[in-house]
Amino acid sequence: MQIYPNQFSQDITKALRPCYLVFGDEPQQKFDVIEQIRAKAKANGFEERTVLVAETGFNWNQLIEATQSMSLFSSQQFIELELPSGKPGTEGSKMLQEVAASLNPDILLLVHGPKIGKDVQRGKWFKVLDDLGASVLCYPLEGKQLNAWLNQQLNAHQLSVSASGAKMIADFCEGNMLAAKQEIDKLALLYPHQSISDEQIEKAMVDQSRFNVFQLVDVMLSGDSTRCIKMLYRLESEGLEPNIIIWALIREWEQLWKLKLAQQNGAPIQWQKFGIWRNRQGFYQSALNRLSVAQLEDIQNALTQADHAFKQNVIARPYVEMCHLCMMFMGMDLRDIPLLQA
Repeated sequence: MQIYPNQFSQDITKALRPCYLVFGDEPQQKFDVIEQIRAKAKANGFEERTVLVAETGFNWNQLIEATQSMSLFSSQQFIELELPSGKPGTEGSKMLQEVAASLNPDILLLVHGPKIGKDVQRGKWFKVLDDLGASVLCYPLEGKQLNAWLNQQLNAHQLSVSASGAKMIADFCEGNMLAAKQEIDKLALLYPHQSISDEQIEKAMVDQSRFNVFQLVDVMLSGDSTRCIKMLYRLESEGLEPNIIIWALIREWEQLWKLKLAQQNGAPIQWQKFGIWRNRQGFYQSALNRLSVAQLEDIQNALTQADHAFKQNVIARPYVEMCHLCMMFMGMDLRDIPLLQA
């Protein structure tokens, strides 16, 4: 049974399930869910805790032994298994299915790891454990979902802010929910159980927004130039290697070109054929609506020249070039505008 992170507190309050699968690349939600499991386990008498990490060369018999071991201090075993790659492999899959068949009220199993794809969720080991317990997928929140999470955190501290104040917190910490949680905790210490003004928020907070190249690409495809520039500035300040962005832009151009050719055939685009899930289809559709074949050809030429220049290390200010390229993806005609590299 899949449970959303924001609904997990309600579920675990009712009862402790035999096993939990917690995966994702958003650390704050993931940490919060795992801490709730640990606290509930301890409250239910699971004092004995075994931590296993299934790295390369891991002996899966350790997991079987952990489920069968008895302690002098506690008959209830809480086993935490981390999958650093998100996948247990063939042997691990068999062992997890074996463990699932032998789970009893004295054993609590927590399996956690990074972001996983649909292939992992369709695996036999995942399905059998999910049927017995619950799975929680923790991914970065944006837009309304992020605002809802922020309001939930503020309400937990009995803090009140205006709509513009909530937006300010979201803008400061966008892409970094861990930082947002820390900032809200700080506000709670500075202004306990109060209505906090926008001025107080601005004074107390530090800009801790953090982005990755995949978020940048989605914003670029959607056509939000202001947010795109902000992301580029943040990525530059974090020291992200420009070649990584070039690689991402080339990949997105190739995808857009294939989609454009399919669109010209007149038939509806079969998104899944191109490996594009529903949550990203709108971004690509927006880009397809504003970019012509000629514009895509211009972008290809610009990307080819930029890629060559980056490999030759002849660009003095690479992020200025990045901004130029991203604006072309947004449909801006920059062919006759020279780049300012000085």
